[in-house]
Amino acid sequence: MLSSRALTRQGLRVNRRFLARRSQTSVAHKSFRRAASRPLGNSLKRLPSVLPYSTEQILKSRDSKIDLSKQRILYDAKDEKDNCGVGLIANLKSKPSRHVVDVADEMLVRMSHRGGCGCDPASGDGAGMLFGMPDSFMRLKAKENFGVDLPEMGKYAVANIFFPPASDTRSIMGDCKAIVTRLAKERGVNVLGWRPVPVDNSMLGKEPLNSEPITEQLFVTMDKAQDQRAFEQDLLLVRKMAETEVQEMLGPESGFYVNSLTTTHITYKGQLTPEQVSQYYLDLQDPDFLSHLALVHSRFSTNTFPSWERAQPIRMMCHNGEINTLRGNKNWMYSRGGIMESPEFGDDTTHLLPATSDNMSDSGNFDSVLELMTKASSRSLPEAVMMMIPEAWQDNDNLSEAKKAFYEFNSCVMEPWDGPAMVAFTDSRYIGATLDRNGLRPSRYYVTKDDHVVLSSEIGVCPELPDSEVTIKHRLEPGKMFLVDFETQRIVPDDEIKEQIAALKPYGDWIENHMIDLEKWTAASGTAREPMDFAVTNRKLNLFGYSSEKLEMLLLPMAVGGKEPLGSMGNDAALAVLSEHPRQVNDYFKQLFAQVTNPPIDPIREEIVMSLVCPVGPEGNLLDDPNETHCQRLVVKSPVLSLEEMATLKNDEFKATTGGPGFKTTVIDTTFPVDAGVDGMLAALERICDQAAEAIQGPAHGKKGVQGIILSDKFAGPDRMALPSLVAVGAVHHHLIGTKQRPKAAIFAEVGDCKEVHDFATIFGYGCDGVCPYMAYEAMCKMNADGMVEATAKREFTDDELMTNYRKAAAKGLLKVMSKMGISTLQSYKGAQVFEAVGLAEEVVDRCFTGTTTRIQGTDFEALYRDMERFHDDAFPRHSQEDDILVRSDGQFHWRDGGEAHLNTPGGMVNLQVAARTNSRDAYREFSRITNEQNQKVTLRGQLKFQFDPSKGIPLEEVEPVSEIVRRFATGAMSLGSISQEAHETLAVAMNQIGGRSNTGEGGEDPLRFKDNRRSSIKQVASGRFGVTSEYLANSDQIQIKMAQGAKPGEGGELPGFKVSQYIAKNRHTTPGVGLISPPPHHDIYSIEDLAQLIHDLKNAQPHGEVSTKLVSEVGVGVVAAGVAKAFSDHILVSGHDGGTGAAAWTGVKGCGLPWELGLAETQQTLVLNGLRDRIKLQTDGQLKTGRDVAIACLLGAEEYGFATAPLITMGCIMMRKCHLNTCPVGIATQDEELRKKFTGQPEHVVNYLFFVAEEVREIMAKLGYRTMEEMIGQTQHLEVNRKGQHYKSRGLDLSPLLTPAQELNPSAGIFNTTGQDHGLDKKIDNSLIVRAKDALENKTPVVIEDVVNNLDRTLGTMLSYEVSKRHGGEGLPDDTITVNLKGHAGQSFGFTLAKGITMNVEGDANDYTGKGLSGGKISVAPSPEVIKDGFKPEDHVVVGNVCLYGATSGKAFFSGKAGERFCVRNSGALAVVEGVGDHGCEYMTGGVMVCLGETGRNFAAGMSGGIAYIYDPDNKFPTRCNMGLVGLETIDTEAEKQEVFEYIQEHVAATRSGVGQEMLENWDERSKQFVKVFPHDYKRVLEERSKAMEEAA
Repeated sequence: MLSSRALTRQGLRVNRRFLARRSQTSVAHKSFRRAASRPLGNSLKRLPSVLPYSTEQILKSRDSKIDLSKQRILYDAKDEKDNCGVGLIANLKSKPSRHVVDVADEMLVRMSHRGGCGCDPASGDGAGMLFGMPDSFMRLKAKENFGVDLPEMGKYAVANIFFPPASDTRSIMGDCKAIVTRLAKERGVNVLGWRPVPVDNSMLGKEPLNSEPITEQLFVTMDKAQDQRAFEQDLLLVRKMAETEVQEMLGPESGFYVNSLTTTHITYKGQLTPEQVSQYYLDLQDPDFLSHLALVHSRFSTNTFPSWERAQPIRMMCHNGEINTLRGNKNWMYSRGGIMESPEFGDDTTHLLPATSDNMSDSGNFDSVLELMTKASSRSLPEAVMMMIPEAWQDNDNLSEAKKAFYEFNSCVMEPWDGPAMVAFTDSRYIGATLDRNGLRPSRYYVTKDDHVVLSSEIGVCPELPDSEVTIKHRLEPGKMFLVDFETQRIVPDDEIKEQIAALKPYGDWIENHMIDLEKWTAASGTAREPMDFAVTNRKLNLFGYSSEKLEMLLLPMAVGGKEPLGSMGNDAALAVLSEHPRQVNDYFKQLFAQVTNPPIDPIREEIVMSLVCPVGPEGNLLDDPNETHCQRLVVKSPVLSLEEMATLKNDEFKATTGGPGFKTTVIDTTFPVDAGVDGMLAALERICDQAAEAIQGPAHGKKGVQGIILSDKFAGPDRMALPSLVAVGAVHHHLIGTKQRPKAAIFAEVGDCKEVHDFATIFGYGCDGVCPYMAYEAMCKMNADGMVEATAKREFTDDELMTNYRKAAAKGLLKVMSKMGISTLQSYKGAQVFEAVGLAEEVVDRCFTGTTTRIQGTDFEALYRDMERFHDDAFPRHSQEDDILVRSDGQFHWRDGGEAHLNTPGGMVNLQVAARTNSRDAYREFSRITNEQNQKVTLRGQLKFQFDPSKGIPLEEVEPVSEIVRRFATGAMSLGSISQEAHETLAVAMNQIGGRSNTGEGGEDPLRFKDNRRSSIKQVASGRFGVTSEYLANSDQIQIKMAQGAKPGEGGELPGFKVSQYIAKNRHTTPGVGLISPPPHHDIYSIEDLAQLIHDLKNAQPHGEVSTKLVSEVGVGVVAAGVAKAFSDHILVSGHDGGTGAAAWTGVKGCGLPWELGLAETQQTLVLNGLRDRIKLQTDGQLKTGRDVAIACLLGAEEYGFATAPLITMGCIMMRKCHLNTCPVGIATQDEELRKKFTGQPEHVVNYLFFVAEEVREIMAKLGYRTMEEMIGQTQHLEVNRKGQHYKSRGLDLSPLLTPAQELNPSAGIFNTTGQDHGLDKKIDNSLIVRAKDALENKTPVVIEDVVNNLDRTLGTMLSYEVSKRHGGEGLPDDTITVNLKGHAGQSFGFTLAKGITMNVEGDANDYTGKGLSGGKISVAPSPEVIKDGFKPEDHVVVGNVCLYGATSGKAFFSGKAGERFCVRNSGALAVVEGVGDHGCEYMTGGVMVCLGETGRNFAAGMSGGIAYIYDPDNKFPTRCNMGLVGLETIDTEAEKQEVFEYIQEHVAATRSGVGQEMLENWDERSKQFVKVFPHDYKRVLEERSKAMEEAA
């Protein structure tokens, strides 16, 4: 197969070059330890105490001056995240060899770009390798160290154990060893002795060296007659009990960590770079160290802090991805402790629990539960993996009934661990890997002729493996499992292993006989819903927090249209904690969302992976053998319950016909007497928790408890107040978790205050199983009776129709909220608590929402009670006897005199426009005064004031001029399409005049603007990739990657067809009149290492500009920003939640994202703490309006500042909030030609305004004593809390975490940008290509270049394309002017934005993102003729990876073989021919042609609005795999079209020598009849209209 040592030596040469340099400067750190030797001097230099992975210890490691017992900060270590590169290699025959070890090492090193490094290139984020037990090696070491011969394999075990740093110089290490030894003997395990593991730490950087543990191996054997499984169970108990006992002695994450303790394998890992693993552990260099399998892992963490134990592989697996539902998974697993008992461990089960911990990463928790299920139950490893990461089984016609039944049954036992994941696992009987249901992580594998399998995150990791030795090239598909069974010595196909497991039990029969369907139960019950009394409806609406706005703007559109209504221009209303009006508790919670470390999901186009169906009620024993009692649960298909379903639950009891427990509920009243005060409220909380626990437990005389509890507030009225439903549900849910009763019953809510999608999202997020919003139903029915529905909809609706539509809209909205966090199933979302509380006191959070982040305190129970009193007074006024009560109108959505405070007021806007248009300083000062007053009512920065010291002030003339300050200003990303050409160009001209920067937004830019003062300096790259070409990127000063948008983070966007004019379509490379979709995620960014790749791509596309990453403020944005900085972004923008938008659902506008003040301060603190701040520029935006805003942003850490809403107002915007309707009356947010004529804005208006802002900044700087803004960055000591004007809610705020000076966290680190990133462009192959293509670039002389390529050659051809675009513009060069022929394995992003005139051919295969952004060039990938001659059939194998041709605008691509998932996603103009694709092919495609000569995966053409695809479908399989939402299926029905497709295939054959293509050409008359034409409806309509117009014109 390979020459292992030669491979390793050659393959590692480039990657380890820096280590040679490093070793020359590492003499001071060098401590070369062999066997028992360890120099005492070096040990004494180590940290004097252990290094737990905690905020406190991280601060200690940075010599921080902060005492967390007295002062809080925004950074929290628990927010850290990581992504990775993963691989495995195994010999199918279980033959140990040195070859496996060497290839594993090479694989790890060749994925080093998927790992991370901090400030020091010799300090890695973590890497490791797990090997099958090296039996011959261990026998030698046992003989050398203990003088004993080990028994046969399976009867001995070797552990690799970390001990705390320097613990050998104290008694700690001896104490830990004594604990392990004692516990082993108690379990009948014979301890042979301890072996110090020899290491060489000379190459380690400062961080890993300071925290380096002592590593020793424990050798043990069986001391009693038992089988291997029983021995393994004893070893598990020893390890678990030792960990518990040491933790009690030393605290959590003390540095004592058992990497592995098993008979089958051993793990070597640490806080290392991939290159360092085999250098550090000398065992791995020993020629006697042999293995038949290996898992390898390279970690990319968002931090730079040391953590040896968090490196992977773990005990049974390694993981690339993120568990988005971790908090819920951990809570559920903890509470299952009350019902779990292992038949094999019996009473000892308690020693294995809890299986999850806050002190472990998401991967660590997953591994712990996986180990528990495989060693403490009868489930096999593949079965346990199937349970934890199930494929999308609901509504999947491609699954057998047996598999569906297996998944449905096991959904009753455990919720999915949901999120993007590629998990590789082994127990030495099996080795394998599985992929999440949506295929969001890459995984490719080879099978060789000499019985080896190699699977990894990318191909090319074994560069010297010749294609002639490979028999299979394939990929791991979404939801599928790759599995090697060493007993049968073969790869077991996914279908075979899953069908075998599904057939083990009669799951289908059990489900049929024992599961209870709520819908069917309700229908059979016939229980009538309760009558409605409209006479008191308005009173109850006021009681439960309704307003006329919410009725008209939210409920009515949901009831009539069946979907959430849209709004625009963002949210400028007060935070709940700052509001002087009563607010619901739900308003304090902000939805978390995925950005960078994992992707959001498109819940519309990718609904096949989403599900709201949940089993609820009593769970079975997870560790018991699967049996019929496990599925005796209630199935709720829609969590927003109908009135009839609630009536059935309340009034009926389901009695099982098979003798099971059935289903019975009890109703718990959540109201309490009016005037009971806050004590009465708390007493009511205590009462409902106790009542719930008692009802579930059952009466003392032995009767069984209920299976469900219903928390109801229906008794609320004149004399009784209702607990907020979220408070009631959260308190009961967490009480039952604490008592470990939560898995024993369902929690339902019959409540009046749930009305909008955010209300549902929060109540389900905190554990509710089903909610009946009875007041929302009553409100709709009353509006119908009053005629409002008919007046709005212009048609009649029945009450049932309205309620059905409302439930449908709520369900869609809930799916969207889940998808923002990358969560696919409601079962996983329930209890996941993916929120931050903003302005809610800890006493409330700890009692009702345990584990939720609340960083600035605020509203306590007393303040909540006062708001409840005010709601009650609105409903039942104490001093009014009027019967006709009106529903309040509080101005939450639109400014209203006397209503909720808004930042944008009529008075402020008038003064701003006067100031901008007349250059009036007085008008600007009045605008500034009004705005700053509103800030105090609306924003966090309004709660701050400057600390001026008159003695330190300086004369104004000493402060840097306005002309320097405005260079730090930028306009927000408003796309050409969302706003008019006139408005877009006005902003660009204005910013160019002052030396600031304008931003294109995601709509591209007219190339004519590249050469004049209309050019936007910032070119945005968003998920839709509209207008992104080589020329576009080359003409930028900064390229901004939009990860999220402040007004709607985690969501995509849609530009309706009526806004896609001829001009807009031309710049977006799409079709006029056809609507455009921006996906929620970037389909090339599913993780932090993916973002690093895109940053690398864009830096290659414009080597002389900056690459910026736009993030949105949320808890943990600072740690994400640290990861972004480590991914080599030059610039980071942190946007606030209150930014504007052209269109978004109100749920996202109001309920998602955080103020920029929180995000900016956290990012500044985290970057400084990590020592990363000096390498990036930091910007913020989000309703910045005045010089005061800018000055506060500067003091909190920003050096650049973005403006959007205010410049629009200067150009004429009057905040009609109708941007999404194309009816903007002032010509800004419209493409209507008549309305655009009304635009009166001028660049000077924007310039005047920004100069006024800068002048105000100068005045503040003078008072503070700063001459330059650079001096002022991060100086938070000049800010303090302004207590003036605070009220009963806001007086509890604690803003001190924002004001902690970042410099104090890490005194040695920089606090603003002083240096740049090293992008490594000098090492790119493109430099050589540019030299060799010089004649072609300068004189258009054709040139042919021959070379080799490997997976480390990423983004090949992009710098060459930059040279073409800068010299020749978008026209490029004549076709085939530069031809590059390559052999090998192309790295990621091969041919990114390849320009016209360049042809790149690969003889071999390629990785993910091949042809991404193709800009007129040509690409081909095909196996070599020699391999094909040897019998290799390319059409049966995968030759290119995922997301190929993403955002391609022109050019051609030919692939002889299959492609992965999301082929041609958002293609808008390229021709692509391929021989098979995975799921989601042609997703969001808007133009171009795709020809597939083989099968496709599921969900083809989802969101496809343009272009045409031709699919060869001789067996008629394709129609069931196509998403028919936007497309129709036709045949090739004209000779012209038949000839056109023939020529496409002809080109494919010419480029790739495709055998399948050649066969089709030879039999074209017959084959052409077997093609299906995929034709988008809108695209067809536009083409027909265009054809008709041309005919009429002729």
